[in-house]
Formats: sequence, C-alpha cells, structure tokens
Amino acid sequence: MSGFSPEWLALREPADHRARDADLEQRMAAHFAARTHVSVVDLGCGSGSNLRGTAKFLPDHQSWRLVDYDAQLLALARHRLVEWADESRTEGTLLRLRKDHKHVNVSFVEADLTRELAQVLTPAPDLVTAAALFDLVSEPWLELFTAALGAAGLPLYTVLSYDGRQEWQPPHQQDGRVLRAFNGHQQWDKGFGPATGPRAAAVLSGLLEARGYAVHTAGSPWLLGPDDPDLRHELATGIAAAAVETQELTPEEADGWLAARREAGQAMIGHTDIFATP
Repeated sequence: MSGFSPEWLALREPADHRARDADLEQRMAAHFAARTHVSVVDLGCGSGSNLRGTAKFLPDHQSWRLVDYDAQLLALARHRLVEWADESRTEGTLLRLRKDHKHVNVSFVEADLTRELAQVLTPAPDLVTAAALFDLVSEPWLELFTAALGAAGLPLYTVLSYDGRQEWQPPHQQDGRVLRAFNGHQQWDKGFGPATGPRAAAVLSGLLEARGYAVHTAGSPWLLGPDDPDLRHELATGIAAAAVETQELTPEEADGWLAARREAGQAMIGHTDIFATP
C-alpha cells in the first residue's frame, strides 16, 4: 500500500464501494428516509470516496462537511467530486453538486482530529461517518470520540475498518507469519497513539453499546480476483513491507511471499461496517 497517496485512494475506491454491506446501507437509508435534508460530517475524508459511496442512500438534499488533516487531499476531494457530479458550481468555499436527483452541498475543513474533534462536530450534524479510519486510531481516542457522539446523540455510520482477516489463494507457507506481522504493524502508532488495528470494530462497538447505542455490524470484505491485479499487487507490496518493518520476516522471506502473491488469483481482506444510533 502507498499510505494515503492519491494513487492508492483511487485504486481502492472501486473495491471499497462494492465491499460495503448492502443490508447495513439500507438500514442507514431507512433511518433517514422520512427526512428531506440531512447534514453529514465525514471524518478523515481523503479524496471524498465515502461521500461518493454514501450519498445515494441519503435524502435528496444533503450538506456534507469533509474533514481531513491533509490540505492536498481536501483539494483532491474537491476535484474528484466535481468530476463525479453531473453538475457543479462553487459559491465562495462551498461546492454545490448535483448527482442524479441528489443535491449535495460540500464544505471542506482542514483539522487535526487528535486536537480538534469537538470543533469539527460543531455544529452538530445529523450523521457522523468515516471510511477506513477507526483502525488507525487509539482506544483512548475512540473513548473521547464516542463520548462526544453520545453527548450530542449523534448516529454513526462507518465502513471498512480492517478486521485482521486475510485469505490469499493459492496458499503460501508464509501466509500465517505475514498476517501476524502485518496485524501487529497495524497496531503501531498512526498519529493517534497505539492503533486499535484489527480490534477497531469490536472496540468501537463496545464503547457505543456502553453508551446505550443500538449497534449493527456487518462484514464488508474486499473480494479481489483476476479483475483487480493492480490493487492486489499494491496491497501485497504494502503488506510485505510492513512485515519486514516488524522484523518478524527477513526481506528475503517477504520477497518470496510477495513474488507468490503477485501471481495470486484471489484475495479476501476482511473489513467491518457499523451503523449505530443513540
């Protein structure tokens, strides 16, 4: 993987969108079905993929606040949303979009979620959402986050938290060691303190339930096949590099695994989606 580079985000977006659990999408849509307008805060928005994947399930009139630490990714999100929309226009810093019959107003906020969480949740939206974020954050940060959600009574819809499962076909003798090393690496500090990594969905669900939320979870695995060679290649490269960084595998062992994985026909990478309401 290439971190949060524009290339990596573009490469993973189709797999992300088709992996989302359809039943949970419909549950979230039903929650807002009686509304004519909904306001949404998207944490760690990256290139805006979560908006592109979620907007069709929300009411026809939407206001999104896209939040990211990286100003370049916010600029990229604006650019890609304009490309995605059927119509777009800019009013000051606000981007107004039409996609099919959806009217979507988008604002962009550069913020550090380790220090400015309260600010980005003010004014309170109707929905907080995030994609592929919570496996990067620490348990203490999740405690602060769920406390803020609970205090304001905010629903949460989050997708694609890595859950620690991988299955590559055909199998390789180093699969188990690589997976253990990678899952350990996923718990290294990603800027929020030691990351929850594969425990993210379970930790987040538990914290929400403790605050009285109704929590619904569903698997959203990437199912990668012959039509996803570039994503499989980039994914395997990142996994092998992480395994070496942990010193659980030598570079030579990781290279042997990577060579086999570049020829692999299929891969399953586990994720979890959550929809939680107070």
